[in-house]
Amino acid sequence: MSQRRNSILATIGAAVLAGAIATPALAAGHDFPSAPITLIVPWSAGGGSDTSMRLVAEAAEKHLGQPVVVVNRPGAGGAEGTRAIASADPDGYTIGMVGSGVIARHYGNPNANDYHDLQPLVFFGADPGALTAHPSTGFTSVADFVEAAKAEPGGIINGNDQPGGSSYIVISVLENELGVEVTKVPYEGYAPTVAALLAGEIQTATVPVPDVIEHHKNGDLVLLGVVDSTRHFLAQDVPTFQEQGYDVVFGSWRMLVAPKGVPEDRLAALEEGLLATLSDPAFVESANAAGFGVSPLGIEESTAFLQSYDDTLYPVLKAGDLVKTRDRE
Repeated sequence: MSQRRNSILATIGAAVLAGAIATPALAAGHDFPSAPITLIVPWSAGGGSDTSMRLVAEAAEKHLGQPVVVVNRPGAGGAEGTRAIASADPDGYTIGMVGSGVIARHYGNPNANDYHDLQPLVFFGADPGALTAHPSTGFTSVADFVEAAKAEPGGIINGNDQPGGSSYIVISVLENELGVEVTKVPYEGYAPTVAALLAGEIQTATVPVPDVIEHHKNGDLVLLGVVDSTRHFLAQDVPTFQEQGYDVVFGSWRMLVAPKGVPEDRLAALEEGLLATLSDPAFVESANAAGFGVSPLGIEESTAFLQSYDDTLYPVLKAGDLVKTRDRE
C-alpha cells in the first residue's frame, strides 16, 4: 500500500516537472473579464484552503484586471461548495477551489458531484499529511500515538473532514498503514478542527502543517509527524513518519476549477491570468510565508494530473472500503 501512496506524490512531482516547461495559453478574449470574478471556497473561513485562496484572490486582480471575491460555501465535507461551482453559470465569472477530497467524495458520497462536472484551470500546489496532538495526551512521537491507539482501539478521538475530505482520507490511510483504529469526528473545515483540538474536544487531528504550525511553535499543540519523504520547510524540527520508522507517504493538493462549458477563449484568459498570478514572485513569497508550496500547472497538465490521481487513489479507497458509489469495477 505504501508504494501506491508514494506513487501519488510521484504523480504530483511528474506533473510539476511537466508544468515547468509549459507556457500559458494566450487569452483570446481580451474583453474578458469585464466584471468581478467570484471564487468559491468549499470550506470555512480561516482554514488553509480559505487562506490560500484569499492570497490568490488578492494577487489575481493585477493579472486578471478585475477584483476576485472569495465566497465561503462550507458543508457536507466540501460537497456543497463543489456543487455550487459545478452548477454556476459557465460564463467564466464563477470559479472555485477543490482539493484532493473531490476524488474521494466522487466515490464515497452519492450526493456529491462527479468530479468530471468540473473544468480544471490551474494546479495550486500540494500539502503533505500531518498528525497533530493536544499536549494533554502526552504524545511526543508517532510511536506514542500508535501505542495508545493499539492499547485502546477507538479511544483516541481524531478531528477531520467528513468522509471523503482530505484529512479524513489521511487518518484512514494512517489507520490502515499503522494498524490502529481511532474515533473520527468530522468538522466543516480545518479552522474549526484546529479550534476543537486547541480546546481539547479531540485528542488528535490530521490537518496540514500550515494550519497548526504556529500552535506547535507556541507549545499549544504537538506536531507528531509529517507524512512525507522529507521534512516540511515550516517544521524542520518535526521528523517525518519515515524517519520515525513508519513507511507512509501521503498528501493532499489544491486546484482552481470552473464549471464545465466555459467558452474556450474565457478559459484561456483565466488560465493565463491565474498562471501569471501563481508564478508571480511576490505571490510565491507571500504564499510560502503562509506555509503553502506553490507548483502552478495549466489546464492540460492539471487535467492529466486529476485523472492520474484518480487512477492512483481509487485502489486505496477501494481497499479502505471507501467506495460507495461510481464503482469502477
